[in-house]
Amino acid sequence: MRKLTRRNFVKRTSLATLATAVQLPFDLSAAAAQSPGPNVHFSKEPRERIAVATYPFRDFIIGRHDAKPSAAKMPLKDLPAHVVSKFNVRKIEPWSEHFASLEPAYLDELRNAATKAGSSFADIAADGENSIYSPDSAERQRAMQFSKRWIDVAARLGSPSVRTHIASVKNTKPDVARAAESLKPIADYAASRNVVVHFENDDPVSEDPFFIASLLDHVNSPWLRALPDFGNSFAALPSDQAFRGLDQMFARAYAISHVKDAIADTANKVIPVDIAKVFAIAAKHNYQGVLSMEFDTEGDPYEGTTKLIAATLKNLS
Repeated sequence: MRKLTRRNFVKRTSLATLATAVQLPFDLSAAAAQSPGPNVHFSKEPRERIAVATYPFRDFIIGRHDAKPSAAKMPLKDLPAHVVSKFNVRKIEPWSEHFASLEPAYLDELRNAATKAGSSFADIAADGENSIYSPDSAERQRAMQFSKRWIDVAARLGSPSVRTHIASVKNTKPDVARAAESLKPIADYAASRNVVVHFENDDPVSEDPFFIASLLDHVNSPWLRALPDFGNSFAALPSDQAFRGLDQMFARAYAISHVKDAIADTANKVIPVDIAKVFAIAAKHNYQGVLSMEFDTEGDPYEGTTKLIAATLKNLS
């Protein structure tokens, strides 16, 4: 694994203190309340279905918790234009660590910068440290507030979706019933903001693909969906189980997925991913959403992202 994984990061830091609320530029509640579910328009043009995640470029982007921000690093607002210039891709998926603030003025600056670059936000990857299945009701409430805060951020930025992290709890197994009770009000809130909430097969314990599938079925809301990551499950599961997990994830996917061609396991062994097979699973389930490039092994993320874009365009053609 790389030095800083998302799972390790959220154990050390929390973004809950960034802001207690985010004001919306307009009210989406009335329109969303009348809708039976999300209705995002997805382009059929292959390149327009591609986004670039900011997580692989964390060494080049100013992070909120950088002890000494380097002048060589760029702020998040410069990323949309940078991605257009480097990759000819007009969507980004920012990681929560790269937000300097959640204040309305800052978010408006980000949105305006993206618009000026001819870009937009495909999704927001938000990582928090509190768990929706914790036995501690106060912790569950904090996790719910965290999700609602980032739903508001997504709404203000014009992002159709947000991916929130299901944090693990020490000495506690994931609990579907308890997590589902936490997610029901989040689903209602997401509907009121017209933002879809996604859950990724990331943490091998709290975000096992089969657990996510069971959880989503338990809540049964069109506003809560799966985010299939092409590679993550191969770091923890045998290949056949990982593919079955991806099949379960794509069956419940909607707006966003992560493209990887390899993943490193806990022993730092790099496991290649059969991208063509994963794309076949996505096609089987008629997945129409965005494909976010998330290069996640050692090496140059610019070169790695370029290869992922080429592979994605080939498999979509």
